[in-house]
Amino acid sequence: QVQVAESGGGLVQAGGSLRLSCTASGRTVGTVAMGWYRQAPGKEREFVATIRWAGKGTVYADSVKGRFSISRELVQNTVYLQMDSLKPEDTGVYYCKADYHPGKTYWGQGTQVTVSS
Repeated sequence: QVQVAESGGGLVQAGGSLRLSCTASGRTVGTVAMGWYRQAPGKEREFVATIRWAGKGTVYADSVKGRFSISRELVQNTVYLQMDSLKPEDTGVYYCKADYHPGKTYWGQGTQVTVSS
């Protein structure tokens, strides 16, 4: 069974930075992509960024382009999200998603990010 665990959330002032990490354990073969989603209070979960395991192709939500950067470590099956120039509207619970072949998806429990103004 795959377990997905996030870390690195916290409280930061607007303009600051945080780095989130996520490791998918239990299965290191067959990873297709890993990514990040977030959910603000009272809102639906939304896409933030994703990276493909083969080729390192990345996709970002328009709201984070130029401020967030996603990267991965193949051997450790880990994905990172470097968040710079944080804004209060970036506040929310950040969830990691791991996609495996064939068609399996696993989610982490989430890590809280709070940006104060």
